[in-house]
Parts: sequence; structure tokens; C-alpha cells
Amino acid sequence: MADIAPPQAPASSTTALMANAIRALAMDAVQQANSGHPGAPMGMAEVAVALWGPQGGHLRHNPANPQWADRDRFVLSNGHGSMLLYALLHLAGYDLPMSELRNFRQMHSKTPGHPEVGVTPGVETTTGPLGQGITNAVGMALAEKLLAAEFNRAGHTVVDHHTYVFLGDGCLMEGISHEACALAGAWKLGKLIALYDDNGISIDGPVSPWFIDDTPKRFEAYGWNVIRAVDGHDAAAVGAALAQAKAKADKPTLIVCKTTIGKGSPNRAGSAKAHGEALGADEIKLTRTALGWGHEPFVIPEAAYAAWDAKARGAGLEAQWDARFAAYRAAHPELAAEFVRRMRGELPANWAQTVSEALQAAHAKAETVASRKASQIALEVFTRALPELLGGSADLTGSNLTNTSSTPALRFDAEGKSNGGRHINYGVREFGMAAIMNGIALHGGLLPYGGTFLTFSDYSRNAIRMAALMKQRVVHVFTHDSIGLGEDGPTHQSVEHAAALRLIPGLDVWRPADTAETVAAWAAAIGNRQRPTALLLSRQNLPYLPKDTKDGKLDDIAKGAYVLAEPAEVGLRKKAQAVIVATGSEVQLALHAQAQLAAGGIAVRVVSMPSTSVFDRQATAYKRAVLPEGLPRIAVEAGVTDGWWKYGCAAVVGIDSYGESAPAGVLFKHFGFTADNVADTVRAVLARRR
Repeated sequence: MADIAPPQAPASSTTALMANAIRALAMDAVQQANSGHPGAPMGMAEVAVALWGPQGGHLRHNPANPQWADRDRFVLSNGHGSMLLYALLHLAGYDLPMSELRNFRQMHSKTPGHPEVGVTPGVETTTGPLGQGITNAVGMALAEKLLAAEFNRAGHTVVDHHTYVFLGDGCLMEGISHEACALAGAWKLGKLIALYDDNGISIDGPVSPWFIDDTPKRFEAYGWNVIRAVDGHDAAAVGAALAQAKAKADKPTLIVCKTTIGKGSPNRAGSAKAHGEALGADEIKLTRTALGWGHEPFVIPEAAYAAWDAKARGAGLEAQWDARFAAYRAAHPELAAEFVRRMRGELPANWAQTVSEALQAAHAKAETVASRKASQIALEVFTRALPELLGGSADLTGSNLTNTSSTPALRFDAEGKSNGGRHINYGVREFGMAAIMNGIALHGGLLPYGGTFLTFSDYSRNAIRMAALMKQRVVHVFTHDSIGLGEDGPTHQSVEHAAALRLIPGLDVWRPADTAETVAAWAAAIGNRQRPTALLLSRQNLPYLPKDTKDGKLDDIAKGAYVLAEPAEVGLRKKAQAVIVATGSEVQLALHAQAQLAAGGIAVRVVSMPSTSVFDRQATAYKRAVLPEGLPRIAVEAGVTDGWWKYGCAAVVGIDSYGESAPAGVLFKHFGFTADNVADTVRAVLARRR
């Protein structure tokens, strides 16, 4: 690909000026905040010069447009070293003024303690939980590879960029790095380049007693290209390694950069004291002298700004791409329009019709099916209509039912070319899958979903939380959602997991009761561009619930809860005396209990609440219409009871213990999930109110 100028290493004096500008900003900002991590920025300064320096020509980005579609992605996986990234963004010319660096780690600043996407211009992902950054990067690199195969045409290359990662010992100790990096090798992600800050120090000191991995051999075993023992304080050597890595198109590359943490600090360099605390005024003074940095805090000489300024080069790079894309649009107008739509995250103009088709498919299957099967029925329609849907499963495809006729298994040949598949076999890697999906979503152009058993959401939880924090559209398909799993026993039976997921701010959790509710849940998940979604689906079959579409109750599903059955629907012409609120497989129990109670003259309303979080966001008037004040409420869900008290429930039919190994029917009866017990609970509540 043509470039603005051939890459060349900066002169050694310029390198020192550029690197020391990073060191000065890092130690000054951390000192002013009296909080932070100066060691990594100071130790990786020359590595940053090699990658980010305009003279080197490696990182392709435009500070004036952080969202340029074909920019290289940069991930600071060791996110505690955030001042390294903030210094780079400031010096390169992003909209991050010095006032924000002075405000490091302070309320409402654009320089939070760890990088946050959507807060700081140029930050591609929120990092800090170690190991997840490199895993996000794997997802980004995979997205680039798949989109390039889908959209590029002969003579027209519009998707062609690299994903670069800085990572440290901590990232490599986290098990998720193994999950992700093994997959990166299997997928032959040749445009993924990781630069390892091999300084041998963590918070607790030298890592040698507890981190004895032969990291180069480990990555070679994954199928990576490894460039060993590069002097991380020699920008020219790092630049040469980057050029070598970029020439290796069939494998991801790990560049092992030997560095000294806190480089430049006379008394802290090479020690754990440099890792996570301010150097102190006296040590900063000594460091300034040692570096020959004669400038006041937060003062950067014009020569350093001039050396770092990437605005002109970035504008030129994007202008080149704009010209290529214009030619692409002229030759392939439909593909170009589709690419723009996909990168914007917009749904097709006929999206409402697609949802209608999915509901029709649900009606056609108005029979007893597991909600995991109902999910697959919905996905058959959605994956056919939305080529951006990229599915997968953590070695449970046949159980999660995340595959469809439109999503063959993704495979890569010996040369790294994909077969065009849209369903990923992640292997037994739930955490890795979740964080890779975050990276795919962050990249843009694809909408990822992945499946596993609900009990294994514990493995994925921190990545789910990160998706919610980053407001990313990622869909988690969690099947086998309760003790209804049956014979596999309590190790696999979800009890607390629905409640635990509902506690994550910004995550929508759906537990649908039949095919129609499952379609509505999927439609909401796909349509919500600001939230991840967890779908909790049954293994056991569930009946299709009676609904009067004339009353618009299918539309009300999208509100998270709705009135499913009034007393009149079981033959009682009187107002409800109580409300049974249920989710998922227990809604049928509520309906049976309603009928039993009606036989004794007790009038009950049944509310299906597939999504508590969505219902909680509705207008007060709607919530009061569904759950009228003054009527006692009884919740029914095969999970822990704690989450239901916020709805003012007088009683909860739930399970506050672990399950047992037995057939599902036996378990439900044993733990009181029967229509008889629900009806008895309602009677007891009403008796207490007399």
C-alpha cells in the first residue's frame, strides 16, 4: 500500500526528545494526581516512538478523525500505564489538551485512571483488567480479516489495517491471554502485532519466582511469529522488528521488547516502586537531571511537538483512502453502501419487516419447544437478513443452537484464507469468547453473539461487565438456564446467575417464556446499539403462551413486562386480587396456578416479565398499569429470591439453595415449582392481608 513517505527511523537525538516527552508527562501527571503508574510509560517510551512516531510510518491513524474506518487499531492492554496512551494522543495531535493531562485521574476528566473508550478521543477499548486488552485486539484483528475478505475486490482494497497491542507480564499471566492468543494463531491473524513489555517487574516485585513461562516458546506453540529479545530502548531496533512483523502475513507476531520499568529514574528504575506510585518530588527532580529534561512540569518544547505531530500525515493517509473508497463506490456501489451501513452500526431499512418475519416464524412454531430452540428459529430469520451477525459457541454449538443455515462454521486454510463462515467454534474458552466478541463489536462492521451454558457466565462475567461499561452491542446466548438442566446436577444448574447478571449496570437480561418472547428479546438485543444483552434460555420444552395480538401484547413484550392473562381469561368477571409475576419456564406455572385459583373464586393477574432491566426503564404510568399499586405481588422464578423484593413482592417462589442431580421434572416438583405450590403461596399471601 502506498504511504505518504517511506518509513525511516528518527535520529537518535529526536528519539530521545520524543521518548523523554512521554516520560516527563507520565511522571508529572502521576505526581500531580498522587496516583497512577509511571513505570510502564517510562519503560515503553522508545517502543512508543517506534510505533507511533510519524517518522517511523508504522501506525496509520488520523488524529483529526479517530473514527476513520481503515485506521490501525491500537490497544494498550496493560491499561494501568494509561499515561503512556494519553501522552501519545496529546503529542500526536488528538483533541486531548494539556489541561486534561493536568487533570489526570480526576472527576469528569478525559484522562481517567485506565483508558475508557468513548471518553478519550483515540482510545479504542477500555482496558485495565489485564489480559482483556490483548483479547479485544484478537477480536479486532479477526473483524478486519473477515471484513477484508467480504468487501475487498480486485483492484479495490478498502479494508486493510493492522491491530497493534502493548502488553506486559500481567496480561500474559492472566489465563484469558492463553485462550485468545491460541485462537489468534489458529485463525492466522497476520495483521495482529503485539509488543511485549518484558521488564520482569510487577506490583509484588520481580516476577521470576511466580512467572517462569518461556514466553517466546509459548507463543511459537500457538502458531505465532516471535521476534525475540529486542532492545526496547532502541527505537530503531523496535522499528525494524515492526517492519519484519508486518511482512509476516500468515501469522500474528509477538515482539519481545526487553525494557527497564521506570527508565530514567535514578533510584526507582528497574524496581516495583516504579510500577504503581508517584515517583515523588525529589526523585522527579533527579530524573529530570538524568534525562537532561530542563522543562517545568507539563511543559513540552515545540521541537518535541513538531516531531510527534501526526496530523498532516494522518490527513494524507485518510485522503488516500477516501480516494480509494470513491473508486470502490463507483465500481461497486451496493457493496460500498453496505460497508458504510455496517461500519455505522445501522440496521437495514427493512428491519421492521425482518422482525415481523421472525414473529411469523415464531407463530408457525406455536408449539412446545425449548427457548434455546426458539432462539435458533429467530436466528434463522435474523442471520439470513443481517450478514453482520457473527455467531459462535464455546464448544456447545449443538446445545446452544447458535448455528443456522446462513452461518456455516468459520474455517481458515493453510494460507489463512477464510471459507466465509459466520459461526465460530471458540472451543472451551468462555472468557476468551466474551472478550473477543467485545473486540469484534468495538472494531465495527460485525455484530457478535456467542453461546454457552448460563452457569458458565461466571467465567465470562468480567468481559460482560466490560461490554456494559463500553456500551457495546454484544449478545450472549446462555442456555440451560436453571435447575431445568436436570441430571448434570448443581455444578451445571444455574441458580444465582440470572440475579447476578441483572446486577450489572447497562446489561439487558432477557428470560423469555416462549417463541414470541424469544423473538422479541432477539429483536431488542439487535436493535439496541448502546447495550450488551444476555439471553437466558431453557433446555426443557416450553409451551407457546396464548396472546391476543389485537391488544398489542406482542409489542408490550419489548417493554420488558406485560399483562399476559387477566382473571376474565380464566372465566372470572372480577378484578384481580393479586398479581403473579413470572419469567421464562415458570410463566406456564403461573398460568396453571391462575386457573386453579379461579376455580376457587380467587382472581389473579399473570404478568410475564422477560426483562427486568427493560421494564425498569419504562414510564411510571406503564409500570403502574402492569403492576397496580395495592395488589399483592408474588414472583415465580427458578432462581434465587433476592432480586424480586425490589418489586414489592409479598412472596417469592424461588430457590435459595443449590440444585440436585435428577430429571428436570423431579427437580421442579422437589423444589416447589408446581402450580399447586404457586397457588398455595398466593392463598397464603391473601390470607395474611385479611
